[in-house]
Amino acid sequence: METVLSGIRPTGNLHLGNYFGALRNFIDMQNEHNCYFFIADYHSLTTHPTPKDLHGNVRQILVEYLAAGLDPEKSTLYVQSDVPEVIELYLFLNMNAYIGELERCTSFKDKIRQQPQNVNAGLLTYPTLMAADILIHRATKVPVGKDQEQHLEMARTFGNRFNRLYNCNYFSEPQAFNFGKELVKIPGLNGSGKMGKSEGEGNAIFLADEPEAIRKKVMKAVTDVGPTVPNQPKPEAIQNLFQLMQVVSTPETLLYFEEQYNTCHIRYGDMKKQLAQDMIVFTEPIRERIKAISADEAYVSRAARIGREKARESASKTIREVREIIGFKSF
Repeated sequence: METVLSGIRPTGNLHLGNYFGALRNFIDMQNEHNCYFFIADYHSLTTHPTPKDLHGNVRQILVEYLAAGLDPEKSTLYVQSDVPEVIELYLFLNMNAYIGELERCTSFKDKIRQQPQNVNAGLLTYPTLMAADILIHRATKVPVGKDQEQHLEMARTFGNRFNRLYNCNYFSEPQAFNFGKELVKIPGLNGSGKMGKSEGEGNAIFLADEPEAIRKKVMKAVTDVGPTVPNQPKPEAIQNLFQLMQVVSTPETLLYFEEQYNTCHIRYGDMKKQLAQDMIVFTEPIRERIKAISADEAYVSRAARIGREKARESASKTIREVREIIGFKSF
């Protein structure tokens, strides 16, 4: 059985792009693999060092993960800061990480450009913290996007370097996890690109959004003046609306609006009203579970405790063995 690890920063609510992307696969994976899912609150400080409500953000993400279908009994769902062993391994890895290789990291160069007023040591050593997250549980598979492939490669580098320096074969090489099928890419509402928080609140439909908020966002979605000839190719903004309808509406509804477009009879206002209603219906079960779980403080605390205990059991074993390999011994 593979040990799989993935994390998410507590900097915003889960949206449809998250759900149709990796999250639905995570829900299936927990029945087949030894899965660790963590809320990366340490990582979030590299770009948001003074969050207004870090605990509240973490709690909301935990609630939404649970509501979406992650089961704390089947997988290990935990908060990164609940596992102090991660920071100890992070320290050990930093001792053998070289400044040149960290400065060459693409994400570090990008962050320097994006936040020149906050080029902190956490940004520089972000790859070693990510490596610690992976290696602390001896993960063999890590679902990563294109922007994280270099970090996974660096995790392999740090693990292999540890093995070489201490003449052991302790850390195996974590590999990118292949879901076995192409992930569904959900476009945003601003006319271009994928759904995400970075493009503004109005670009994404969050799983916790109330019906009225969904309607307002969808009705503001970018459109054009409409087709002028039959079967006219769709501009990106219009194709995005049809793609969203494809994942939340019935085939009959999608076919109706396809025909309306191809015959130049499309009324985007009607289409967006239908799309909004279908999104409301689709997200309703998750939205109701979010409300129910959020109101159940005992369940949220229990889920966090279960995750913490399972994660620390794994992490403490790794740290104990790493300390022995390095040469730390009690007197």
